Amino acid sequence: MRILSLFAIAAFAAGPSHFFAPGKVRVLILSGRNNHDWRSTTPFLARILESTGRFDVRITEEPTALNAAALEPYQVLISDYNGPRWSPSAEQAVEAFLRSGKGFVATHAATYAFGDMEVLGDKHVRTGIHEPPWPAYAQIIGARWSDKEPKSGHGKRHLFRVRITDRTHPITQGLDPDFIISDELYHNLRLVPGVHVHATAYDAPEQDGTGRNEPIAWTTSFGAGRVFYTALGHDTSALSAPGFTAMFTRAVLWAAGAAPAAGTAPEPPVRVTLVTGGHSHDPGFYSVFDNGPAIRVTVNPHPVAYRGDLRKSTDVLVLYDMVQEVPEDQRRNLTQFLESGKGLVVLHHALMDFNSWEWWWRDVMAGRYLEKPDRGQPASTFLHDVDIEARPTGNHPILRGIPPMLIHDETYKHMWISKNVQVLLETNHPTSDGPLAWISPYDKSRVVIIQLGHGPEAHRHPGYRQLVHNAILWAAGK
Repeated sequence: MRILSLFAIAAFAAGPSHFFAPGKVRVLILSGRNNHDWRSTTPFLARILESTGRFDVRITEEPTALNAAALEPYQVLISDYNGPRWSPSAEQAVEAFLRSGKGFVATHAATYAFGDMEVLGDKHVRTGIHEPPWPAYAQIIGARWSDKEPKSGHGKRHLFRVRITDRTHPITQGLDPDFIISDELYHNLRLVPGVHVHATAYDAPEQDGTGRNEPIAWTTSFGAGRVFYTALGHDTSALSAPGFTAMFTRAVLWAAGAAPAAGTAPEPPVRVTLVTGGHSHDPGFYSVFDNGPAIRVTVNPHPVAYRGDLRKSTDVLVLYDMVQEVPEDQRRNLTQFLESGKGLVVLHHALMDFNSWEWWWRDVMAGRYLEKPDRGQPASTFLHDVDIEARPTGNHPILRGIPPMLIHDETYKHMWISKNVQVLLETNHPTSDGPLAWISPYDKSRVVIIQLGHGPEAHRHPGYRQLVHNAILWAAGK
């Protein structure tokens, strides 16, 4: 996902093939104004799409500056916008974009953008401060809001069931017939002629609703263009609903003219079990895993970290613990997990795990932090608060998006590291052995070791967060 400056948007028009991933649907999200939290919902929408591997997504926060040249490279526009009217050139460019046969998708509050209604808190009131509505917008989006009785609006935010009413359309074919979501349920919208409703929800009177089934998602057309709108999407909690994610992804493909064939909905998230215990750590560490819907993390600390058959619930184990021994039954479960081909990512002080279990440190991790001298090798050493110049080596998928970086962290030295590891990240700092991240030669599963990750400075570093994210996906076989 890239956020574009106005200059960059215009520059892309010169030659899209040089700026976009080949074979992916080119998407531009329109954002930057909304009475909802667009700063979280817009990037979340982008991550939903990118997690499928089928989209190249860009964002503009100043859509009023758009023109025909800027839109030319894209196949579909997504509106997460609700604010002042755009410039005449931007509105005309979007209309021409759609008439040419391209796509438009809008969520939630985008349905009442550009009108003469201001939203204050949860109440929709006429203020008279807006310009007249964009004449074509209601036809594009397929609906209008009205402050005339029965007034458009919504009741209390609550959990409700969305029902798919047309299961033959490419967007909804093969989806579950219904799903539960926590959201605002819009009611009394004035749909324009020609709208085709694909999903509804019952608006319960006890939630200040209408007592009717209200339209929740529909398609329409503008010229030769394809348009999809869903009233869902109040915040990232609503956007996280699997039913929303599947329908939204398919809708963007359909609007772009790409077939939403089987498998186009986002893959199930990688199930991560994060093991902690035996070493204190900053609570901000857990934010490292807050990187969109591709990964779902369960924390399972010692002393029960490896209790039960991990193969049933976990795709990748991530270790951020520091223990020397676990019961024999848990050691057996851990061995079975790795021998089954599941993934392992070892972070920082977890390099000190199981120092007496030679199979573990020699074969699996291919590395060992020695807490005391052993076999003629001195004890390993560490140094806090070091500015480390970390350099990627090679072009491995784990290194995608990882530049050379300066990171404030802790170094280790005098570790044992197998000569057979594939080094991913290295440094020439004198208090380090050199390798900072590597892939183990262990051939029964994918094992990644990342020596970095001591404190909040590292946990907040975008490069470190991306490295951990990439390592988990690769260890899961993604």
